Amino acid sequence: MIHSRTVIFANCLIKKHLMSHNHHNHTHEPEASKNIQVAFLLNLFFTIVEIAGGLLTNSMAVLSNAIHDLGDCLSLGLAWYFQKVAKKGSDTSYSYGYKRFSLLGAVINSIVLITGSIIILSVAIPRILNPETTKTGGMIAFAILGVLVNGAAVFRLKKGNSINEKVVSLHLLEDVLGWSAVLIGSIVMRYVNLPVLDPIMSVGIACFVLYNAISNVRQSLRIILQGIPSLINTEEITRQLKQINGIKAIHDLHIWSEDGNYNVLTVHVVLNNSMEMEKLAELKFLIRTSLKENGIQHATIEFENENEQCVFENCGE
Repeated sequence: MIHSRTVIFANCLIKKHLMSHNHHNHTHEPEASKNIQVAFLLNLFFTIVEIAGGLLTNSMAVLSNAIHDLGDCLSLGLAWYFQKVAKKGSDTSYSYGYKRFSLLGAVINSIVLITGSIIILSVAIPRILNPETTKTGGMIAFAILGVLVNGAAVFRLKKGNSINEKVVSLHLLEDVLGWSAVLIGSIVMRYVNLPVLDPIMSVGIACFVLYNAISNVRQSLRIILQGIPSLINTEEITRQLKQINGIKAIHDLHIWSEDGNYNVLTVHVVLNNSMEMEKLAELKFLIRTSLKENGIQHATIEFENENEQCVFENCGE
């Protein structure tokens, strides 16, 4: 039985932090879910309206933004769903919980956006060579409506506290900027005979969406394939751990991410000397504190004596 006051104090701190963290999550979860729900319904309604509007005004720029907003609807719908799923912890089916399910949503959303953008480009590029007349009055009306609807969704989510809300809010802010560009372009076309401006704007919007969608797929695949998170420096982590008194070497270090935010680590720690359980507990607390400062939320630590032979692969320093 451990009687070390340091260990007891450390355990109390951890317990207090977890209780505070859980209370904070339970307080904001219903509000976060409601904010995302409102933003989702706003975008879903407007996406249906703007698809019809794009066809009526013969504007590829409006249709391009419709595809973008369709992707946002998927993002918002999945974010709304996963805001609820995220509450589920580990169980007999998923020992690390349900965080990684959000990656599935990201991949589905990206595939839809890539497909939609390719379709838009296949229609818009030929129109640059043979531009068609658009109904600029309708374009201006839809652009103003687009700024207002997406702006309202951004305002609603900006009041939230969850990371989920903030990420979606930034995504919708891009939509506000996109509709602002369409508004400026449609006003120019209303007074200057430049029908080619519509397909040019469409190609620009589609390329922007395509670039971001491909980037999201690459990031999601890196997480699924358990690549080391880009913001994690393994050499620096190893260096800091070796500086802790009592540690001789570090090996078999593995780091991956569950969802891009929640990072996991396993490591073998070689000790200078044999230690009693209470000393090991103190050392483990120091290691976890150092890892947390480096962006590691979950760590599994295995201690080894200097002469102990590691039976796993990649045990070399």
